[in-house]
Parts: sequence; C-alpha cells; structure tokens
Amino acid sequence: MSVLVVSCVARTCLGDDAETFAALLRGECGVSSLRHFPARQLNVTSGYQLPRQRGEPAPYAGSWLAGCVTEAVRRAGLDPNRQRVAVLAGTGLRELRAVERWALDGGAVCLEDLHFTGPVRRAAPGVTSVLTLSNACSAGGYALALGQDLLELGEADAVVVAAADTMTESMLAMIGRFADEPADRVRPFDSGRPGVLLGEGAAAAVLVPEGEAAVPPVARMLATGLSCDAHHETAPDPDGIRRAMAGAFERAGRAAREVDVVYAHGTGTVLNDPAEAAVLTDVFGSDGAGPLVTAVKGAVGHTSGTSALTSLAMAVHSLRAGVVPPVVGLREPLGEGRGLRLVRDRPRSADVRLAQINAFGFGGVNAVSLIAGPP
Repeated sequence: MSVLVVSCVARTCLGDDAETFAALLRGECGVSSLRHFPARQLNVTSGYQLPRQRGEPAPYAGSWLAGCVTEAVRRAGLDPNRQRVAVLAGTGLRELRAVERWALDGGAVCLEDLHFTGPVRRAAPGVTSVLTLSNACSAGGYALALGQDLLELGEADAVVVAAADTMTESMLAMIGRFADEPADRVRPFDSGRPGVLLGEGAAAAVLVPEGEAAVPPVARMLATGLSCDAHHETAPDPDGIRRAMAGAFERAGRAAREVDVVYAHGTGTVLNDPAEAAVLTDVFGSDGAGPLVTAVKGAVGHTSGTSALTSLAMAVHSLRAGVVPPVVGLREPLGEGRGLRLVRDRPRSADVRLAQINAFGFGGVNAVSLIAGPP
C-alpha cells in the first residue's frame, strides 16, 4: 500500500529545499573552490560545499541531519512523545571526517558519535528508535523502502526518513586518483563530462499511513524497488538497475508509460551515465514519448547517501509546481541519452503526477522510488 509524505526538507550548497529548487530552475551551479582540504595533493580543486556556520557543532553531518529532522518533524505536526516515531538515517560516509580529524590532529573521538543516534534524539526527543544505514549512494532510497515497510507492518505511527553526508579526505583522494585533471563541475549525461565531484547536504521526510496525516500531505510514496547485484565494486550493472525499476513498477502497480518525470542518479561519470541512460531508454523507449528526465548533481554535486532524498525533495516541488528543472551543466547529451527527453537549458512546464527517483551505489545497491501527487 502507499503511504503519505507529510513533509520533506533538504539542505544543499544552494540553500534549503525551496531555495535549491528555485536555483535549479534558474540553472545555477553551486560549485566552488575546495575548502578545508589540501586540494593540490588530492587532485580535486572544486566541490559543492555547505558553509560552516560560526558556532555550528562538529561533527557536521550529524548537525545538518539534526536540523533537517527538527524541521521535518515540525512541518509534519509530529509529537514523538505521544506517537511511535522511528527514524531511519541513510548515509554513505557517516562521520568519517571526524575520524580523519582525529587521525590528523589527535584528541578523542567517541564511537557513539560516528552514527546519528545522538543528534537525532537531541533533535526529536522521544523517538522510539534510530537506525543508521550506510548503503553508499543509495542509502536514502533504501531508507524510504524500509520506512514504508515499517508503516505497512504497523511497527510505527510515523517514520522520519533522513540522510546526511559531508566531504571526507579519503573519498576526495579516491576521486582525484581517477582523473588526470581535476573536474571543474559535474555535467550529468554530457558527452564531455569530466567526472564526479562531492556535494554536502542533508534531508529528511516524514512518512505516515494513509488517513493519519496531521497536516496536508505533500506527496504519496507508492513504492521503492531494490536490487543488490554485487556485479562489481564500483561499476554499475544495467541488469541490476533494470531490476530495481521493474520492482518499483510491480510494487506500485504502475506501468512505465505512466511516469511523467525521472529524477535520474546522473553522476556525470564515465560508466554510470551511459549505463543509466541505456536502461532508461530500454524501459521508456527512444521515440521522444517517454518521461522528462532531469538530474540535480550538476547543481548540488554528488551528496552520496543523501542523493535520493535530495531528489525526492526536488520531485515534491515538481509535483506541486508543475515544472521540471533542467540538468545543470548539460551541453551535448551523450550518445546513449539522445533518445531521452533530457531537460536542457530551461525549465519545462509539465503535468507531473508520477515521479521516479533513481539512486545507485557502489557494489550494485540500487533503489528506485515512485511518488505521486497527494490524494
């Protein structure tokens, strides 16, 4: 059964979810010169970074996540002291940056601070449980699936699905090893894409059963299809992606032809974009009659485990506003994507009733979610 999304918030380098969506519509890119890291040694000179506010507590990922959870709970009208509210926090890197700082600077690091239980319980006292999922770049999508399961099984009255990630020196070093020259920005589905760059961000959404919303819902969560193909440590497997999409359609009782917009994973990398574009073409056709296709990483970077929920927040705005933002940074589509209705250069007005959200991770952990407008 579907469940209701009664609030959805996000924080990116471009601002909160409303500010980020407005910036996407204007085609803005949030990339900037890399701060807080030795750029020359890493061979990474740019990133999509959140500002560090004066007095903001470290570790930062937990702080950003707590802020989103607080706002999502407030908007949803939840009372964790009177309702059974579970929290699922997705992440790719957890608080790895705190470990790196400990290794570099010494001092103490508390193991309990390396997951998000503490920040979440301080943000929403009274929640029944907090579970941190570290499922690479599809963590937020997996959290959506598990959150819907908890509600369908009657294990919670409401579920807060959240995610957060910050940059780490070790991940930046890995990115730098794969490029001769540092990438200047992310260009999803572009034939001249230079590679991926990390983004920082956090997001949270509140799910409740049908008929149990204390405020008007913003969307319906229909289903999430999952696959874990273990095809390769990093390279995507088109068959695994295809199975995740098929699983989402089957669980939701919907057909591919009903999808109005796809918020693609779109990492701007050599292997991922062709694989995703090829599967989208297989599923939706190449005759120009399929859904509009967009992606957010050209504007906000690759936010790792937060990617799915960042796209969810933007998809909710598309449902509400009837407009789809362009793929920021896309100039000339790659060959595999030329049959797709990629949104380029300017926003597209559309009657958006069904949105698909793709999130794929290392090791073939894939999640594809379907959301519809509110009832």
